[in-house]
Amino acid sequence: MQHVLIDACGWTACIDAQLNIERDLEALLGPCRWVLLQSVERELVALETQRPKRNSLLLSLLRSKSEAYQTDINGHTDDEIFACALEKNWATLTVDTDLKHRLYEANLRVIEVRQNTHLYLVDSL
Repeated sequence: MQHVLIDACGWTACIDAQLNIERDLEALLGPCRWVLLQSVERELVALETQRPKRNSLLLSLLRSKSEAYQTDINGHTDDEIFACALEKNWATLTVDTDLKHRLYEANLRVIEVRQNTHLYLVDSL
């Protein structure tokens, strides 16, 4: 089963595009397990407070569908995501250009929101 690290900007892009994230991820990867780093959850909680209630980030859905995961990396959230993806060979849902570039260079799978309408899987450069 493929694991997918959820990045804050990737999750937000999916919510804003009103995607059926579970269906779309499974269409790309088959059965998969979502992984939520504590640092990403903290970022999403902070983002949620800045958004109107009608534009909820559906954090309860994310928490219910995700496996919480703690890393030993101290630093920026992107560094945690990258290190975890590299160590575990997990895919990452993100739209962050710099993070995507780092993941691509390491030949790690990236799932991104394309044209604000669908998820797209990039296996490698």
